[in-house]
Amino acid sequence: MKTAIRYFVEGRVQGVGFRFFVERIASDLGLQGYVRNRYDGRVEVYAIGEERVLEQFRKQLRTGPAGSRVDRIEEHAASMETYKTFQIEGSL
Repeated sequence: MKTAIRYFVEGRVQGVGFRFFVERIASDLGLQGYVRNRYDGRVEVYAIGEERVLEQFRKQLRTGPAGSRVDRIEEHAASMETYKTFQIEGSL
């Protein structure tokens, strides 16, 4: 059963290729949703997928790309939205 999760990632996650890393990992895992920078310095990730796949995804978020540093991930259940792919969206 698919579920939707919204993640807020804090740390050194802007300007280090974090969104591109997230897009690649999410696409490889077959997730739908988006990633975007927030003006408060966090990165917001909305992902739709099977629970076990989302668990793998969260582990990858914790790792991040070289040059990044993830200090904290806030996670919230989210309502299901309609996305066919995983994409990078504009800042919020």
